Amino acid sequence: MPTVSPTPITPPDEHVVTAREALEPLYERLELHTESTLLSAAMAAGWPAEEATRALAALRLQDALNILCRANSSPSISMHGQTAE
Repeated sequence: MPTVSPTPITPPDEHVVTAREALEPLYERLELHTESTLLSAAMAAGWPAEEATRALAALRLQDALNILCRANSSPSISMHGQTAE
């Protein structure tokens, strides 16, 4: 299983305004690593790069919508229509 080298998280007493600022560098590294791993796996399985990229974008969008819905305590929104949680 691929690993990601450690990224230090800045503690709050080192002039970081928010936890988001502290976590953002690691989040971005993990996102890039995950994306490249998923796209590589899809292409190794025979999927065209363009189709795999579109599928990954759709999954990211669905994930973001689900997170927003949970945060707002409203019914889940699906790319296939609204569903109750």
